[in-house]
Amino acid sequence: MELRQLRYFVAVAETRHFGRAAERLHMAQSPLSQAIRQLEGQVGATLFERTTRRVDLTPAGASLLEDAYRILASVEDARRRVERVAAGSDGVVTVGTTDLAAYRLLPRLAGLVARRMPAVTLRFRPGLLTAAQEDALDERRIDLAVLRPPVLRPDLSTRTVAEERLVAALPAGHRLAGRARVSLADLRGDDFVAYGATGSVVDSVAVQGCLEAGFLPRRRTEARDTPILLTHVAAGDGVALLPGSVRALGTEGVVYADLAEELRVDLALAWRTEDRSPALVRLLDVLADHARELDPTHGAGETLPAAAPGGP
Repeated sequence: MELRQLRYFVAVAETRHFGRAAERLHMAQSPLSQAIRQLEGQVGATLFERTTRRVDLTPAGASLLEDAYRILASVEDARRRVERVAAGSDGVVTVGTTDLAAYRLLPRLAGLVARRMPAVTLRFRPGLLTAAQEDALDERRIDLAVLRPPVLRPDLSTRTVAEERLVAALPAGHRLAGRARVSLADLRGDDFVAYGATGSVVDSVAVQGCLEAGFLPRRRTEARDTPILLTHVAAGDGVALLPGSVRALGTEGVVYADLAEELRVDLALAWRTEDRSPALVRLLDVLADHARELDPTHGAGETLPAAAPGGP
């Protein structure tokens, strides 16, 4: 049984006439009649009761008509779905991300995709530091990474989407809690809470800033994710230097102060340069065209042209 035969059968069933069905199908009546006879032979049943004026469905034909409608509709759905996937308007993109990006950038990214690419599904893999995301890209566990540069693998492309200044996170009862602005030197005698995991760009920038201020931060407590890190700060275990977007978490018992020094970290997208999957290519195009919807500070720069994964 072929799809062509089912389409012929449906045309005859709907018109109840071989001549009109042939006209609808833009074919001669004789090959149409032959195709229907072949179909009846394949299913082992008479599908039409034929008279000189019209044809009527037999009970077997009526049963086959229901299945034919379902099969042809399913095939058409599959065809359209393949077209959408090939065009990048349908599909799944798996996104790895740092935990702080999940609070600030991901809601904007998800909203943008929902508006501009509603048939594309985003799957998120949160809580990955930069090195872990590079590994996940290399192993094809994710398609796109939201991370803190620098990215070391030469086979990955990146695009900066935001730049943040670090702020001081202080326990609410800290001696400096009333200040809007502090210097790193003010924190010289404090214990610090840090991520402590290999590959934390935020930790690296914070330590370098403290060294330039003349001291090595005394690390008392480590935490692998931001909510737990802030819990330690709230408990008075130490202070922390974190991207400014952490303010949005509103953690009870933690206050924030701007730093006099300009310690900055970028937030960037990264993907496999050779990855030309249509959904990813179109997603990168959409994110480039609507960059300011992702972050109002967009414009820090790109390492590649906006819409060219795999480009020069």
